[in-house]
Amino acid sequence: MTAAPAEPAAPPLAGVVPPVCTPLTPDLDVDAASLERLVDHLVGAGVDGLFVLGSTSEVAFLPDAHRRTVLETVVKHVAGQVPVLAGAIDMTTLRVIEHARAAAELGCDGVVATAPFYTRTHPAEIEAHLRRVAAAVPVPVYAYDLPVSVHSKLDAAMLLRLADEGVLAGVKDSSGDEGGLRSLLVALRDAGTGGFSVLTGSELTVDSALAMGAHGVVPGLGNVDPGGYVRLYRLCREGRWDEARAEQERLLRLFDIVNAGGAARMGRGSSALGSFKTALHLRGVIDCPVTAPPQIQLDAAETEHVRRTLAAAGLL
Repeated sequence: MTAAPAEPAAPPLAGVVPPVCTPLTPDLDVDAASLERLVDHLVGAGVDGLFVLGSTSEVAFLPDAHRRTVLETVVKHVAGQVPVLAGAIDMTTLRVIEHARAAAELGCDGVVATAPFYTRTHPAEIEAHLRRVAAAVPVPVYAYDLPVSVHSKLDAAMLLRLADEGVLAGVKDSSGDEGGLRSLLVALRDAGTGGFSVLTGSELTVDSALAMGAHGVVPGLGNVDPGGYVRLYRLCREGRWDEARAEQERLLRLFDIVNAGGAARMGRGSSALGSFKTALHLRGVIDCPVTAPPQIQLDAAETEHVRRTLAAAGLL
């Protein structure tokens, strides 16, 4: 009987790494004081890192000056307590490199990059893009697999190649392709490739992803209930799978807040990001739940849906 391949060395980045919301003022400036309270809310709950300027951070809606304010505020306030990853997310390589260099210069511990978007991109161009970004900065680079937004699924063979060569430090998989995630994890293990973080962005199936061998989770809902995701991660790591399933199902019910916004009057993103910010506002973490334009804001009835769901989860 052939023995299973040995487990590769654990990567340096693992655990719960929430994608941090970006609180805004009513005038649509970055609310630095609320952002600092949010950081304290997350770090105080025991998270293992922070990911700023990702999708949940509304990075696509923020001008460059806002992005810089977010980076400066979070890096200074965290003061080395946990690693800070920064999204260097833009349409093309040269723009991404600018963002990545700014993040590294401001003290971020790593940068996260998607495939290029807007223009049609060949897999060879995606690989060249990631290689150029990694070569341009002195910090680890993590790939962000986000086909719903960038319209390109990252090729597993490419990820394996860049992991083996040390070009990439890991991947955040928000593809929703659970079979593809498992295949990647098995391939990494078969190749003996260590030090490469595989983090799931699918916050409703964390227990199954960790059982497959994923190293952590980047949960948008973790802004609202970071302690729940920290408990879930620890239960999984301790092999307490029945308790982990119960906690995952509690978080699944809490996730219903993203359905607050009426589909006839707003997009899914407005509803989801608006619900996260509304929940943080109701919990007293941030001052204002406004989201960046052109997103539509939750109304009083939709806010009440968030309030009731939080109360049912024991968070109010």
